[in-house]
Amino acid sequence: MAKYLVIVESPAKVKTIRKFLGSNYEVAASNGHVRDLPKSQLGIDVEHGYEPKYITIRGKGDILANLRKEVKKAEKIYLATDPDREGEAISWHLQHTLKLEGKKVYRITFNEITKNAVRESLKNAREINMDLVDAQQARRMLDRMVGYRISPLLWAKIKRGLSAGRVQSVALRIICDREEEISAFIPEEYWSLEVRLAVRGEKKPLTAKYYGTKDGRRTIASGEELNALLKDLEKETYRVDEVKRGERVKKAPLPFTTSTLQQEASKTLNFSTQKTMRLAQQLYEGVDIKGSGTVGIITYLRTDSTRVSQEAAQTAKEYIIQNYGSEYAAETVDGKKSGQKIQDAHEAIRPTDLSRTPYSLKESLSRDQFRLYQLIWKRFAASRMTPARYETTSVRIGAGEHCFTVAASKVVFDGFMSVYTGDDDEKAGNNTLVRGIDKDSELTFLEFESGQHFTQPPAHYTEASLVRALEELGIGRPSTYAPTITTILARRYVTKENKNLYVTELGEVVNGMMKQAFPSIVDVSFTANLEALLDKVEEGVIGWKTVVSNFYPDLDEAVNTAEKELAQVRIADEVSDEVCELCGRQMVIKYGPHGRFLACPGFPDCRNTKPYFEKTGIACPQCGADIVLKKTKKGRKYYGCINNPDCDFMVWQKPSDIRCSQCGSLMLEKGSKLVCINETCGNVMEKPKNP
Repeated sequence: MAKYLVIVESPAKVKTIRKFLGSNYEVAASNGHVRDLPKSQLGIDVEHGYEPKYITIRGKGDILANLRKEVKKAEKIYLATDPDREGEAISWHLQHTLKLEGKKVYRITFNEITKNAVRESLKNAREINMDLVDAQQARRMLDRMVGYRISPLLWAKIKRGLSAGRVQSVALRIICDREEEISAFIPEEYWSLEVRLAVRGEKKPLTAKYYGTKDGRRTIASGEELNALLKDLEKETYRVDEVKRGERVKKAPLPFTTSTLQQEASKTLNFSTQKTMRLAQQLYEGVDIKGSGTVGIITYLRTDSTRVSQEAAQTAKEYIIQNYGSEYAAETVDGKKSGQKIQDAHEAIRPTDLSRTPYSLKESLSRDQFRLYQLIWKRFAASRMTPARYETTSVRIGAGEHCFTVAASKVVFDGFMSVYTGDDDEKAGNNTLVRGIDKDSELTFLEFESGQHFTQPPAHYTEASLVRALEELGIGRPSTYAPTITTILARRYVTKENKNLYVTELGEVVNGMMKQAFPSIVDVSFTANLEALLDKVEEGVIGWKTVVSNFYPDLDEAVNTAEKELAQVRIADEVSDEVCELCGRQMVIKYGPHGRFLACPGFPDCRNTKPYFEKTGIACPQCGADIVLKKTKKGRKYYGCINNPDCDFMVWQKPSDIRCSQCGSLMLEKGSKLVCINETCGNVMEKPKNP
């Protein structure tokens, strides 16, 4: 019979950990939190010392009953919930709910679910860290205060079903501020100028960019300036004024933190933050590997540290020497981000065993698990490798008082780039002509190439760039980025199109009301300062009730004032171009549990509804009606005629508004190309770049 009980959070870990510990241990799961503040009330006694009123979460009765049975049988109980504030709080709640006072109870944590890590944690068992618990309690209570007091106000003043949050409201404001920047942006004109020159003894011409004059860089602000410059250059001859050769070093990237993993997975794999975290959780908790059973293949996924344990660093160094050569293994690695406050509670996200290459696990992983694991494996391997070295050449070409420049670089040692390359890493495209040029080279003018350009507004936020902004501003923590973005999308404050996040009318109204009534709640500096105070609670410097008691009175006053002073706002339903066939009114777009649908605004007199289809603005080639975006029963997107079933036209690719230049047929978008729908034509064109 098992003598010892180990309680973890997730049922997925049970099988993995049980295998590591043997028959003396029973492993059970709490399925996350077992106690929380009640949903029906604030749940905090603000009149008597801000005591929280915890209750057992509905549906956890059977789980707790089973855990109590196991507790009675066990000599020792090990609380092995996640190694963060949240996990520490869950262990504390379990201790109270299971009435473990007086029993032999120990807290254990492991950064990776491997045999060595789990067994080592048992040797280093400790008591529950109440500073960590208090930091989590303070965060939960601050979030509850904001949500419970402000959300009903939004329901009363705008519409039912809305919510406010301490972090989500700031994230919404950041996106709204960017939208305002974009709307207010006024483009400025500028011109580029390049000169093509023949180099004596070389077949290939040299292209150099206009730099300015001997006094410094110059911008060509208008067509008139360009014409004056061209006239000035007409009489000039071209000469090589300066050739500089050198070496540039590109450092290896740091291993992933939660934030950088979310950003890179979004950029390279097109994963949402939520999807990235779900897959990373699966890789951490354990996957079934042929020949090894269930094992965790990455370390803990919620971290803001780039630190790596000495043991992992040494193992990685040996692996790199063996598989790539000693010249690729870095002697020392700078494992810290500069200028940022980090908790450094856990290691960076890395493979638990570097010898488990992505391809050796490919058959054991789903396609998306494999792609994410490969990204993590390559990034960690690269972080332990030597920098890449480039041979650089820059040439300054004179033309009277004016000068042009041209530069090139060549990889002379690929270092970490043998494993991992980003968008800005140069692997090819070396200009051999520039490297061979010297001050005696004779140049002959061939032609000018000029172009008109306009400055661009700031880019819309994507999930990846929003995570980066939240991290840089010190808002939220690794565990909160994905839930925050998921919430503002689910509330329809923000919508996502082609990775970009756009504020909806509803989002603008909510943000405007929050800024008016609760300026401190949506103030970036105030929220970042609160995060810093929570870190102080974790360090044991500040009491958690001090933070909560200083926060609530100001919030209470602001809510009471807003209830009296804020006007009611009406969010108009978006009017469609569909006419109700029963009463003739313009139908409006509404949101239901299964997405958007069309409804008659004459409700309850007219109850007409129909499906809503997003129009592409392109006519069906068979009947001339609108082509709309539809979904199959399994949720796969396709484009079909709105007159279906009378018209059976459908395609999987998005139709383009550009017609085939050869036969006039519809063109379909396929990546960066446009392909004619008429297979006998087969015309392929480059897709025009968006302005």
